[in-house]
Amino acid sequence: MNEKTEELRDIFTKVTDETTVTEQQADTHGTLASDVDVDDRLADVVTDMRDDLDFTSSLDTDQYVAVVRGFYADETDADIAADLDTDPETVTDARFDLHLVRDDDADPDVEAAVRERLAADPTTDPDADLDADLADDIDVDADAVASARRVVRTRREIDRVNDRYRSEFRNLLADHELATRLTEDIHEDGLQDATEGQETNTQM
Repeated sequence: MNEKTEELRDIFTKVTDETTVTEQQADTHGTLASDVDVDDRLADVVTDMRDDLDFTSSLDTDQYVAVVRGFYADETDADIAADLDTDPETVTDARFDLHLVRDDDADPDVEAAVRERLAADPTTDPDADLDADLADDIDVDADAVASARRVVRTRREIDRVNDRYRSEFRNLLADHELATRLTEDIHEDGLQDATEGQETNTQM
């Protein structure tokens, strides 16, 4: 073994040792906020919601967790539905069950009109028909009014529970993302420390 080969072997050994330590560190972080652990905690929140509120979709708890993850990953309902082998409408139902409202779930003007109608008559049940001719009054179709009523109803429910469940979803996923980033930083720092100042000449 010549001097150059021995030098390369020493560098490789040092980098390998550092990588091993980094992997062990990653395992430690993983036990605190692994994908499985986060999914279990998300499932607990979903179960609490199912116990406290009326769920409408036929999805099971694991599928609801997938909807949560997909929503916060900015996936469309169609994308999430494809992953779950279901239809987008079912995913949309599940999203509303989970209080996960998108900005484009209802036209803002139609939603404002629905809120105005409810404000004019606070006793009106948002689940009920607000007025058969409301769609004509604001020159939109009935489906747009129905979508807006659903958003208003869900936002009211969110306010009623102080947005507790969405806050729990966000906190769990944010903690997991932070732990993942820290693990990646430790891995990169370990490799940088192992190779810093090392110059290799591979010409034999």
